[in-house]
Amino acid sequence: MSGPPPKSPHLQFIRGNPGKRRLRQSVEPPIPPRPPEPPGCLSGYALDEWHRLAPELHRLGLLSELDVMPLASYCTAYKTWRDACELLAREDQQMVTDDKANVLIRIARNSAAQMTTIGAQFGLTPHARLRLAGTTPPQQPGKFAGLVFPYDDD
Repeated sequence: MSGPPPKSPHLQFIRGNPGKRRLRQSVEPPIPPRPPEPPGCLSGYALDEWHRLAPELHRLGLLSELDVMPLASYCTAYKTWRDACELLAREDQQMVTDDKANVLIRIARNSAAQMTTIGAQFGLTPHARLRLAGTTPPQQPGKFAGLVFPYDDD
């Protein structure tokens, strides 16, 4: 898709609608009370990565039941990347002349590219988080209760 991504309807509402255009409806799946369980196909490093990311993505409101397979794809790419990097580290030969090392380098690069692409959908890079500016973690009521601000006249 060319051009900037569409703004979240929540963000558009906050910023205002000077053009008075009709705001698009937000289609947001419900966020479950707990992070979804990982799919059974994940193992090893992929499962470790799921357990590292899923709680935080859930806390931020970015992980619903619909997001399980994209996150599993990210975790699988992570596992492939990590395995390729470990195999490369074990190689004692020149990477440029060794065909096996060249294949491992290609696998590692492709997996890293997949991780970057899929991870951007979840805001796993600083630049991607800027694009997710419309999403905010659920706030607890009274978060600022009892705080004293220096410019309050009370």
